[in-house]
Amino acid sequence: MHYLVATASVHTTAAACDYLENRLDGPAADTVTLLTVTAPDGRDAGDAVGRDADDAANVARARLVGGATVETATRGGDPAASVLETVDDLAPDVLVLGPRSGAPGATADLGSTARSVLARSPVPAVVVPLDALESDPA
Repeated sequence: MHYLVATASVHTTAAACDYLENRLDGPAADTVTLLTVTAPDGRDAGDAVGRDADDAANVARARLVGGATVETATRGGDPAASVLETVDDLAPDVLVLGPRSGAPGATADLGSTARSVLARSPVPAVVVPLDALESDPA
């Protein structure tokens, strides 16, 4: 199986790894591609967004070692469009994404990126739950 994990944070990546861990049959059978999308405003890997993407990739590599071949991909621009373009390019069996930004202070509702991707994804999509962060509103 080929899983595409669209992530913007270590929180989303950890939740995706929780979901995937018992579903993977090893590197010969499964591939997980971790997709991060850089900000459309031109911020680079030296900023917090770039560090979050790097940290998310490290979480996936550490958590999924031995369970799957882990690959990474980075796109720039609109997150929903970038995720859908990657789905078209890589043709994964399943898309895994979080319900919203994993950033502290993000609302608990399904975010606009997730809504847009779910409405248009040509492959099955799984939305993984995110634990409430300390700064999340009650």
